[in-house]
Amino acid sequence: MARLSVLLALCCLLPAIAFAARPTRNPLTVTGKVYCDTCRAGFETPASTYIAGAKVKVECKDRTSMKLLYSQEATTDSTGTYKLFVSEDHQDQLCDAMLLSSPQSNCQKLAAGRDRARVILTRYNGIVSDTRYANNMGFEMDQPLAGCTQVLQQYQDFDV
Repeated sequence: MARLSVLLALCCLLPAIAFAARPTRNPLTVTGKVYCDTCRAGFETPASTYIAGAKVKVECKDRTSMKLLYSQEATTDSTGTYKLFVSEDHQDQLCDAMLLSSPQSNCQKLAAGRDRARVILTRYNGIVSDTRYANNMGFEMDQPLAGCTQVLQQYQDFDV
């Protein structure tokens, strides 16, 4: 009888232990781009360039206490794109991608309002894809490029 109860307990516990040891589903991927606002327009323009080697990080904080619960850094590739893989679910947390630094000496000032992007890092919100796209974030040049007047003029052309 004791053997039967031990065997029954093993049959119930082993699958539970094996299931708990398995990694979670595919990790969520946070991806976005980092640009240099060469015209100091406050947004991306055709003259904007993407920054290779920029440092970004994703932070998740508790919604009520604002205590930091998760942080991970990444560096942009040659196209100015970064990718972070997040294996944990951050369902009730506020998560933001944010700029840390730019390797370009003439483009290191954080662009106001473009230095962070909110990302949703949970599977319980109806998004089917494992990829989360953060809005592009940017730095501003110290001085605008020479051809920026023509670039910005494109945005002022409208019919009255």
